[in-house]
Amino acid sequence: MLSKEELERYSRQIMLFGEEGQERLKDARVFIAGAGGLGCPIALYLAAAGVGHLRIADRDCVELTNLNRQILHWEADIGREKVLSVEAKIRAVNPHIGIETFHVTIDESNVMELIGDADLIVDAMDNYPVRYLLNQVAHEKNIPLIHGAIRGFDGQAMTIIPGKSACFNCVFPSPPPSEVFPVVGVTPGIIAMIQANEVIKYLLGIGELLMNRLLIWNGLCSEMEYMKVSARHDCKVCGKSVTSQECSHDKNHT
Repeated sequence: MLSKEELERYSRQIMLFGEEGQERLKDARVFIAGAGGLGCPIALYLAAAGVGHLRIADRDCVELTNLNRQILHWEADIGREKVLSVEAKIRAVNPHIGIETFHVTIDESNVMELIGDADLIVDAMDNYPVRYLLNQVAHEKNIPLIHGAIRGFDGQAMTIIPGKSACFNCVFPSPPPSEVFPVVGVTPGIIAMIQANEVIKYLLGIGELLMNRLLIWNGLCSEMEYMKVSARHDCKVCGKSVTSQECSHDKNHT
């Protein structure tokens, strides 16, 4: 049940999808992998929307170079664990939600426990090895995965529903070279908003998800394109669990 204060706080949303929809958000559990450029606005907007349980994992501490884009980290937070910095801001934004944070490197030894009983996994990472790991676990646990990535003025996003859509490995069978990439702060903000929107749509069961569609954002042209993708029968992760044709493309973002 929603409290009187929650009914007032979320009144503009309740006009859209009713108290039942708001209660579905309140009951939801979302795991966010990463507390940086993507993770900060994702966590902020999900908390503001009233998504009731957030679990956030990140291994890093705040650095000065983060501050052009990681909006929940401020100058006073330099040297602080990113997850603690995010937790403090989120609790100040919305005291009605629960948040758990983990200052760890996400790897095979802990990823299952970190994700736990989450309804959704959000990929807010900046490296491909962890993305492939999240995709593997999403498939094994049958949990949807919301992918996002950025580089410079460009970004991409898609939603992966195990058994119904192409997985991350289908679309990106091999990783791009590892690099320290440039980025302007607005780019992760734009992609993070798309990811947060996908989370909310999925939890409410409304709208059309980015399934089998890779959204590609070109910030310099202010253009958004969609690339149709589909599951690969030879995918080493999902194999023939999805009935569709092969997919391929040659554009990667980091």
